[in-house]
Amino acid sequence: MASTPDKFQKVRIVQRRDYTKDLWTIRVALEEPLPFKPGQHATLGMNTGTKHLERAYSIVSSPLENEVEFFFELVQDGALTPRLYELVEGDTFLMRRQAKGLFTLDTKSGHPQHYLVCTVTGIAPYVSMVRSLVLEAAKGTPVAVRLVVLQAASRSWELVYHDEFSRLAQAHARLDYIPTVSRPWEDTAWKGEVGRAEDVLRKHLDARGLEPATTTAYVCGHPIMVENAKGMLQRRGFSKEFIREEVYWVPKKQHG
Repeated sequence: MASTPDKFQKVRIVQRRDYTKDLWTIRVALEEPLPFKPGQHATLGMNTGTKHLERAYSIVSSPLENEVEFFFELVQDGALTPRLYELVEGDTFLMRRQAKGLFTLDTKSGHPQHYLVCTVTGIAPYVSMVRSLVLEAAKGTPVAVRLVVLQAASRSWELVYHDEFSRLAQAHARLDYIPTVSRPWEDTAWKGEVGRAEDVLRKHLDARGLEPATTTAYVCGHPIMVENAKGMLQRRGFSKEFIREEVYWVPKKQHG
């Protein structure tokens, strides 16, 4: 089924950066503005000639930026991602005119602290949240919340946005950034935290005084990490109401 113009706009890649052989980011220029909240996703699409392909991707950029940024991991047997991987600066593809998603910063509970846990590309919605608060602060808007970001990857070169978050955390007292690597034997130069997200989640929760009564937790990325982290948070006293989740894919069922 071909895409319909009333639902899609054409976007053009104005910047592409490759970080590893299967991790890359792009920034796109839009035909018209895309209203969205930090943490929401946009639906990207392509026509192959015989069918229309589309998939939702978290938006990296802040709504206050002029261009829209995305962070991808190449999935070899994916329907759309391999096609997006082939695109270069100047190429175009389709994007739905409306953003969607409920994985946004909790503004209703009054919690002053937010614990943002993720794996690799799961950092995307958190970048949007952090950039938005930083840009608002630059305009003079007081930042009333504290964000603690725990980003996990197998090796340090998969910690895309590490440098940006480290710099912002040094400049803003209300942002705390904790990168962790789970395969340090493959990354001997790494001197930071070691372990999977769920291995060190409780440690930093306690060390930073992130109590269930004052904290909303968010988990995003790998489905196994999401389930393990949710269990740990619940055992620590977090109610389901204050654990937000965003799973990037559904694991295939194993057949015995």
